[in-house]
Amino acid sequence: MNNIQDCYGINENGHLTIGGADTVCLAEKYGTPLYVLDENKIRRQCAIYRDAIKKHFPEGSMPFYASKALSFVDIYKIVKSENIGIDIVSPGELYTAISAGFDVSNACFHGNNKTDADIEYGITSGVGYFVADSREEVEAIDRIAKKLGKTQKILLRITPGIDPHTLKAISTGRVDSKFGTPLIEGKAEEITSFALSKENAILCGFHCHIGSQIFEPAPFIDAATVMISFLSDMKDKFGFEADVLNLGGGFAVKYTAEQGEVNISEYIGEIAKNVTNLCEKYSVKMPKIFMEPGRSIVAAAGITLYTVGTRKEIPGFKNYISIDGGMPDNPRYALYQSPYTVVCANRANAPADYKATVCGRCCESGDLIAEDIKVQKMDRGDTLAVLVTGAYNYSMASNYNRIPRPPIVIVKDGDDRLSVRRESFEDLIKNEVL
Repeated sequence: MNNIQDCYGINENGHLTIGGADTVCLAEKYGTPLYVLDENKIRRQCAIYRDAIKKHFPEGSMPFYASKALSFVDIYKIVKSENIGIDIVSPGELYTAISAGFDVSNACFHGNNKTDADIEYGITSGVGYFVADSREEVEAIDRIAKKLGKTQKILLRITPGIDPHTLKAISTGRVDSKFGTPLIEGKAEEITSFALSKENAILCGFHCHIGSQIFEPAPFIDAATVMISFLSDMKDKFGFEADVLNLGGGFAVKYTAEQGEVNISEYIGEIAKNVTNLCEKYSVKMPKIFMEPGRSIVAAAGITLYTVGTRKEIPGFKNYISIDGGMPDNPRYALYQSPYTVVCANRANAPADYKATVCGRCCESGDLIAEDIKVQKMDRGDTLAVLVTGAYNYSMASNYNRIPRPPIVIVKDGDDRLSVRRESFEDLIKNEVL
């Protein structure tokens, strides 16, 4: 399993382990479906970003965990103790972070359509930066901050027109993106001038984000090149020198053995070298650099455990292995055909020589986790594990077909603790008027 991620293993019983904990025992103790996270792996990923950014960029530079990837109280406690910031995209994420005791002055509040209520909640809560997506948002932040008798730091989100060669659905830096203000036709210059005219919305710099699952540093370097040239233009035209440049997130995670490795620390060093050279070339001061890793912090630290129900063989066509979860707890295959590694957790050392499609329990033909992959032949009662599910599984989970969402168990040094309880049937109707 270590050829996928270093937190997985196989013990003397032939059982899959995560963070030293036996996944079969976890499934028996907590039931399935079950999300499991390795806390030490999360902390290692936080440290990689924190230490590399501290080493290569000016004082005050830092990573901000993009918590849309996985948001619950414990994750904010872990991130807080690792001394990194957070990127939030909704008032719900903000509330969760505050509930965890997170200092939200180390938070960037994103979103392409923040409501006035969102903005007021963020300002009164003491959010560090709003990443403003539009002229209308800048105007609203300034107006609401003035009403509250406060000033609010903002970054302007700019779309640099970079194609990161990733899935279109997770590419966000193209000119036609719904996010941010494009550089073309002077639009980014116009919003910069507008923001600089405000008294209560204080422009501190700029943000860009080009996409996700990026396996090389080149797209980030391309984005930095465009952005630092823009910083130079804004200095020349308005005398404004940006204090912050937020380069967003997007480094890839290895989901299958065939995918490549990403050396995050090395790549950040390459980006830093280019940013330093670009600042010298364009005669601009080196800004503080923010980055927003999400998937690459938590994805590899997670697995999801299921119990196999039926194995259906259609000679000459397909074999199906059915599980007691599916698209309600992991919609990524249905949405993006995302690749996964699947293992029989109770016979992880057996050969994976059976071709099958893993399907969920929903009344939906698209309820699939993986198609036509090689796995161990599994029967009713076996424990099936899907690896690298720490990101965009729990955070995108639903109650489709009125299925309660699974619990989250965190393991550390082989020990386990319940962090989020399993939803009950009563939870499904708790907001309904009976």
